[in-house]
Amino acid sequence: MSRTAHPIILYVPGLLPKPEPAVHKDALLRCLLAGLRRADETVAEAVASTKGGFDIVSWTYDFYREHRDISIDSAAIEDVIRQTAASERDIAEAGSYGRRLTRWIYELGDRLPFLIPHIASERTEMHLRDLQRYTQDDNGIAEHTRRMLKVPLRAATEAHHPLLLIGHSMGSVIAYDTLWEMSHNGRDHVIVDLLLTMGSPLGQRYIQKRLKSSTSRGENRYPHNIRNWKNLSAVGDLTAIDPRLRNDFGEVLTLGLVESFEDVELYNYFRLDGALNVHAEYGYLVNETTARTVSSWWRGHDPAISGA
Repeated sequence: MSRTAHPIILYVPGLLPKPEPAVHKDALLRCLLAGLRRADETVAEAVASTKGGFDIVSWTYDFYREHRDISIDSAAIEDVIRQTAASERDIAEAGSYGRRLTRWIYELGDRLPFLIPHIASERTEMHLRDLQRYTQDDNGIAEHTRRMLKVPLRAATEAHHPLLLIGHSMGSVIAYDTLWEMSHNGRDHVIVDLLLTMGSPLGQRYIQKRLKSSTSRGENRYPHNIRNWKNLSAVGDLTAIDPRLRNDFGEVLTLGLVESFEDVELYNYFRLDGALNVHAEYGYLVNETTARTVSSWWRGHDPAISGA
C-alpha cells in the first residue's frame, strides 16, 4: 500500500429520496465532524481538510427521480449536532414498551411472511415495494445502483486508498451485494478495510433470502474483500429488528474471510418535529460510538497522524 494515499470514507445511504448530492453530503459530513470533534479533534480536522476524504454514493435520485427538500430536516440536524448524548427522555422512548411490542410484531412477520400484509404499516408497505424494485432489478435499477458504488470502490483501490465503507439501512444491503459481486467476478480486487453498517436490515430473514448470494454456500456465500466488519444498531430501530448480524454472518470469521466482526448497540437521539427517529442517518453519524469507530480507523491509516 502506498504510504502517501489518504484514507477515504465512502457512505451509502438508505431508501427514500435524499437531498441533492452536494447538500446531502454537506449535512452528513457536518454530523460526522460534530461527533468527531467531541471524540478526537485531530481526526476531525484531518477528515475536514482531506480533499476526497469523505464521499457519498447518491443513488436515490435515479431510484425515485426526486430529491428531498433539506429544509424539512435542517432544524433537526442543527439540534442533533448541538446535543452531545441521548437524554433520559430519548433513552426511555427508544426502549419503551410500545417500541418493544412493535419490534416483536415485526420479528414475527419476518419469521412468518404471510403475516406481513396484515401487520405492515403504510410506511412499511412502501419500503417493501421499494425493496422489491431492488431485489427484482426492475428496469436494471439494482444493477445500476451497484454500478454506482463499484466505480468509487475501484478508484479507491487502484489509488491505494484505505477504505471505510459505511452503509446505512438499505445502503448496507447494497454494499453487501456489491462487495459480494466484486469478490466473485474474477476481475475486481477491491479491499474494504472496514465495513461499518448502521441500522441494517441484513439480520432479517426476508432480506437474507433476497441477497445476491442467497443460494450460495460456504465461502461462496460471503464477500471476500472485507477486512473488518462493525455493525451499529440503535435501541428501538425497527429496521434493524435483529440488531446482531454476527449470529447470521459470523461464519466469515471461522472461514477466515474477515479479521474482526463486532455488533454494537447505541442510542440514536435524532428528533424531527419533536418525534424521536432512532433510524435517522444523521443521528447515527453524529453518535459518539460512530465517532470513536471512525477516529480509531482513521488514525490507523492516515500517514500524517500515524507516522506510517
